[in-house]
Amino acid sequence: MSDNKDSNNLFIERRPDGSYVVLKANAERASAVAATQEEAIERAKELNPNAAIHVERVRDTDTGSPNQWRKP
Repeated sequence: MSDNKDSNNLFIERRPDGSYVVLKANAERASAVAATQEEAIERAKELNPNAAIHVERVRDTDTGSPNQWRKP
Protein backbone atom coordinates (compact mmCIF):
# COMPACT_ATOMS: atom_id res chain seq x y z
CA MET A 1 0.00 0.00 0.00
CA SER A 2 1.43 3.38 -0.96
CA ASP A 3 1.90 6.19 1.49
CA ASN A 4 -0.52 9.11 0.97
CA LYS A 5 2.47 11.47 1.08
CA ASP A 6 4.03 9.65 -1.90
CA SER A 7 0.78 9.81 -3.86
CA ASN A 8 0.88 13.61 -3.68
CA ASN A 9 4.27 13.85 -5.38
CA LEU A 10 4.79 13.96 -9.13
CA PHE A 11 8.20 14.09 -10.75
CA ILE A 12 9.10 15.48 -14.16
CA GLU A 13 12.24 14.05 -15.73
CA ARG A 14 13.93 14.62 -19.07
CA ARG A 15 14.44 11.58 -21.28
CA PRO A 16 17.56 11.06 -23.42
CA ASP A 17 15.46 11.80 -26.54
CA GLY A 18 14.61 15.27 -25.17
CA SER A 19 10.99 14.59 -24.20
CA TYR A 20 9.71 14.87 -20.62
CA VAL A 21 7.90 12.29 -18.51
CA VAL A 22 5.56 12.72 -15.56
CA LEU A 23 6.11 10.04 -12.92
CA LYS A 24 4.46 9.19 -9.63
CA ALA A 25 6.80 8.35 -6.74
CA ASN A 26 8.34 4.88 -7.17
CA ALA A 27 6.57 4.35 -10.52
CA GLU A 28 8.04 2.11 -13.18
CA ARG A 29 6.00 3.61 -16.02
CA ALA A 30 5.31 7.21 -16.95
CA SER A 31 1.91 8.72 -16.21
CA ALA A 32 2.38 11.07 -19.18
CA VAL A 33 4.93 12.03 -21.84
CA ALA A 34 5.27 15.57 -23.23
CA ALA A 35 7.44 17.28 -25.81
CA THR A 36 8.37 20.20 -23.53
CA GLN A 37 8.94 20.75 -19.82
CA GLU A 38 6.10 23.29 -19.73
CA GLU A 39 3.66 20.78 -21.26
CA ALA A 40 4.77 18.16 -18.73
CA ILE A 41 4.16 20.55 -15.83
CA GLU A 42 0.68 21.36 -17.15
CA ARG A 43 -0.11 17.67 -17.59
CA ALA A 44 1.06 16.93 -14.04
CA LYS A 45 -1.30 19.63 -12.75
CA GLU A 46 -4.15 18.02 -14.71
CA LEU A 47 -3.35 14.56 -13.34
CA ASN A 48 -3.30 15.72 -9.72
CA PRO A 49 -4.01 19.40 -8.96
CA ASN A 50 -3.02 18.87 -5.30
CA ALA A 51 0.31 17.20 -6.02
CA ALA A 52 3.69 18.65 -5.16
CA ILE A 53 5.48 18.78 -8.51
CA HIS A 54 9.24 18.26 -8.60
CA VAL A 55 11.11 19.14 -11.80
CA GLU A 56 14.51 17.66 -12.61
CA ARG A 57 17.14 20.27 -13.42
CA VAL A 58 18.15 20.00 -17.06
CA ARG A 59 21.28 22.11 -16.96
CA ASP A 60 24.21 22.68 -14.67
CA THR A 61 24.07 25.84 -12.56
CA ASP A 62 26.26 27.46 -9.92
CA THR A 63 23.95 26.10 -7.22
CA GLY A 64 22.98 22.68 -8.52
CA SER A 65 23.42 19.88 -10.98
CA PRO A 66 20.91 18.03 -13.20
CA ASN A 67 20.25 15.36 -10.56
CA GLN A 68 18.64 17.92 -8.22
CA TRP A 69 14.98 18.94 -8.12
CA ARG A 70 13.21 22.28 -8.17
CA LYS A 71 9.62 23.45 -7.81
CA PRO A 72 8.02 24.77 -11.02
